[in-house]
Amino acid sequence: MLLLDQRAPGRPLGPLGPLGVLGPPLGLPLGQLGRRRALVKVFQALLVLVLLFTIGINIMFILDTSRRLQEEALRTGDSSELVSGEARHNSLRLQESQAKSLVIDVVSSQTRVAVSVDGATILEDAEPHKGRGVHVVVLHQASGSVMAARVFDTYSPHEDDAMVLFLNMVSAGRIIIFAIKDEGSFQMKSPARDLLRRLGSAHAPAIGWRGMWAMVSQKASDGGPGGRVLGEGQSSSKEFNTWGAPVTLQVEVPLLSVEESECSWPETEENRRRKEFCNHIEGYGSVCSCQDPAPIMFSPEPIPNNQVKNVPVAIIASNRPHYLYRMLRSLLSARGAQPEMITVFIDGYFSEPMEVTQLFGLRGVQHTPIGTKNARISQHYKAALTATFNLFPSAQHVIIVEEDLDVSPDFFSYFSQTVHLLDEDPSLYCISAWNDQGYEHTSDDPSRLYRIETMPGLGWILKRSIYKEELEPNWPTPEKMWDWDMWMRMPEVRKGRECVVPDVSRTYHFGSSGLNMNSYFQEVYFKQHSFNTQSYVQLINIDSVKKLKYERQIWRDLKHSIPLDHSKNPCDEDFVPDKKGEVYVLYIKMESPKDFVTWLQVAKCFRIWDLDARGYHNSMWRMRMKGSDVMVIGVPNSEYSRFKPVNVTLLSLETPKEKLKVR
Repeated sequence: MLLLDQRAPGRPLGPLGPLGVLGPPLGLPLGQLGRRRALVKVFQALLVLVLLFTIGINIMFILDTSRRLQEEALRTGDSSELVSGEARHNSLRLQESQAKSLVIDVVSSQTRVAVSVDGATILEDAEPHKGRGVHVVVLHQASGSVMAARVFDTYSPHEDDAMVLFLNMVSAGRIIIFAIKDEGSFQMKSPARDLLRRLGSAHAPAIGWRGMWAMVSQKASDGGPGGRVLGEGQSSSKEFNTWGAPVTLQVEVPLLSVEESECSWPETEENRRRKEFCNHIEGYGSVCSCQDPAPIMFSPEPIPNNQVKNVPVAIIASNRPHYLYRMLRSLLSARGAQPEMITVFIDGYFSEPMEVTQLFGLRGVQHTPIGTKNARISQHYKAALTATFNLFPSAQHVIIVEEDLDVSPDFFSYFSQTVHLLDEDPSLYCISAWNDQGYEHTSDDPSRLYRIETMPGLGWILKRSIYKEELEPNWPTPEKMWDWDMWMRMPEVRKGRECVVPDVSRTYHFGSSGLNMNSYFQEVYFKQHSFNTQSYVQLINIDSVKKLKYERQIWRDLKHSIPLDHSKNPCDEDFVPDKKGEVYVLYIKMESPKDFVTWLQVAKCFRIWDLDARGYHNSMWRMRMKGSDVMVIGVPNSEYSRFKPVNVTLLSLETPKEKLKVR
C-alpha cells in the first residue's frame, strides 16, 4: 500500500510497514539515512548546551545583583528590607516618619488670591466681583492634603463671627492659610483680630481698609486656642480709593508623621467612621477631638404610641455641609428618631455633604441638578419627594426638613400627636413645625395649635395621596423660575385647604447663607423666633383644630374678647396691656383678600415677619403677647368683622414713603 505526498500529488512517499508505520522513502540508501539522523542528534545536543549556558548566565546575574543590593542596604543602614515582608513594612513606616516639608506659596491682592503647595495650585480666585474677604485653607499636618476651604466676606456684618467659629472648630495641629481678596477689614471686629493674633499674626490689628494680607499658621498641637505663625505678609492702601500692593508669601512647612497626627480612638464602628471623616475633612470641632470626641451615634428615648415610626424623613440638602452636620445632630438626638427612616437628598455631586451623611451612618442620595436658582431648588424638592415615596412604597406620609434647621427635642412627638389630623380632616393640606408669627415676644404656649391658609414649610409633614395625585403631576417645570413653596400657596393648588402650626415652633432657622438668605436677613427675621426646648409637650385639644371645631372656638373667644385701644400707635410698647389671660382684638382695614397694606405696617410695629402676609386664617392673625391672646382681624374682608363694636374705629396705616438714601 502506498501513501501519496500531499505536497506533490502523485508522488509515492513509501510503503506502510507493520502496524501501518511509514517506512523509509523509496529510493533513499540506508547509509545516507543514518548520517542524517546523526546530524540531527548533534544539533539537538548543541541546543541543550546553549540553553544550559544561558541559564548559568542568568543565575550569575541574579546572584551578583542580590550581592550589590545587600551591600547598598548595609551602607544605608536599611539591610532589614531584604529580610521579610514584616521587615519591609517596618521600613516603609520608617520612611514615612522621616522629616518632610511642603513649600506653600500664597498671593493676596485686589483681584486675585492663590495658594499653591509644592507648585500645585490648590486655590485660585480671580473672578471679578466675587470672592471678597478672607480666604481660608486648612491642610493636614502629615499629608499636606486640603481638608477645608472657606471664604468669609468680612466686609459684611457677622462674617467675622462665622470665621471665628470656623477657626475654633479646626482641629489641633492643622496648617491654616489665610489670604485677603479685595477688602476684608471693614467688619473684622476685635474678637476675630484677637483670634488671628493668638494664631501668631503680628499684623492682624493693623489690617486696614483695602489692605492685603497673607499668613500661614499652624494651630497649637495641644488643643489650645493659639498657634504659631510660619510666615506672614501685609500691605496697606495709601489712599481711600486704592488698594494695598499685592502680597506674595512663600513658606516651607515641616510635616509630621502620620502617627503623630492621628488620634488613638478605640476600635469601634463609630470610631471607624469618625477616623475616616476626620482624616480628610476639617472644621467640625469636637467630633474630631482626640480627648473627648462628640458622639455620632445616638440613643434617644422612644415615643410612646409613636404614630410616625413608619414615616420616612426627607432631608433637603445642598452644599452647606456644616449646616447639615448641625441639623443632623439635633434630628438624631430628638426623641423617637429612627436613622433607618432618614434619607439625605443632596442637590449635586458634592463630596463633603455626603461625607457628613456617612459620618452619621445615614443614607445619602445625590442627583444631577436641574434648572437654575429657584427653579433648581424646586426641582430638588420634587426629586426628593418622589424618591422618598419610591424608597418607602408603603409610607402614607413624609416629613420634610431642610438642612438649615434645628429641630426641637419633641419634633417627632409633635408630629406623632398631629399626623392623624391629615387623615381625618380633608380640609387640611399639611402640618408644619413652624409658626411664621412665632417670635419670642409673640408666642409662649408650646401646647397650642392654629390653622393657617399659607403653607409655612420649614419642617412639615405631607400626605402621599396629595403629592402623588395633585402635586407631582403639576409640579412647576424647570424653565419656570418659581419658588416651590409660593407655588404650593397658590389658590388653585391649595384648593381652600389649610395647614396646622404650633404656637411655639418645633424648628429653628439658623442658616445665614443661601440663594434667598444672608446674615442681615437671618438677624432681622429669624434670630428671635421662639423654639421649644422641652423634651415632651402634651398638645391640648388637638382635635379642636379640625375645621368646624376650630371655627366654634374662635367665635367663643371673640364673644368674650376685649378691643385694644385703636387710638394708640401699635408701635408703642404699651399697645398691648400687661395683663395675662385675656383675648385682645385689633380691627384693621382690609378691603379685599389681598389688601395687606395695614397688616404689614402692624407686623412691622410688632417686630414680626413683614415682607409679605403669612400665617393668617380667614383674614385674621393670631399670636400670644404678654400672656394673652391677640387677634388681628381685617375688616370688612374677614367673616369675623361682625364682632367689631360700632364705636371702634378701624386702624388704617399706609406704607410710609422712604426717602432715597445716596450711598
